Amino acid sequence: MIFKQLFSKGRISERPVYEAIVAAARHPIPYREWGIPDTIDGRFDMAVLHLFLVLDRLKGEDESFRQALTDTFFGDMDRSLRESGVGDLSVGKKVRKMAEACYGRLKAYDQALPAGVDSVAQIVTRNFFPDGGGEEAARKLAQYMIECRQHLLGQMPAVIMAGNLRFPEPVP
Repeated sequence: MIFKQLFSKGRISERPVYEAIVAAARHPIPYREWGIPDTIDGRFDMAVLHLFLVLDRLKGEDESFRQALTDTFFGDMDRSLRESGVGDLSVGKKVRKMAEACYGRLKAYDQALPAGVDSVAQIVTRNFFPDGGGEEAARKLAQYMIECRQHLLGQMPAVIMAGNLRFPEPVP
């Protein structure tokens, strides 16, 4: 504990930012009102979506902070798997699979977001509704992503990294 305090002194903690991402990913409106699947996969995808929005906003900023935020995300995935009873030997494989899915989604969102709502909605449909359907929910979520991106652009990176991150409220 003492070593951690010595070596992290003066460094901004990514934990409050990660907690804001998780809180936004758990907001009930997308699940209850839009039809986003309230499943482990649906919640994972919501967390990745919000992680993307923050990482996107912080491009060109403190890379060590962005990396620490990503590491915290995967550390939480590891912890969640262990708490849900996944055996130690399987956790690494599952986290690796989640990392591949996460990085694939981050790349897809990065490519789709500049193209607008229709492009983002296609990616959202593919990620959240792999078995088909969900076009209306995907469109609402795509619009929300674009609104979040604009909202985050209005927040200074230093304020976000200090843990004062605010996402807009999803509209039913």
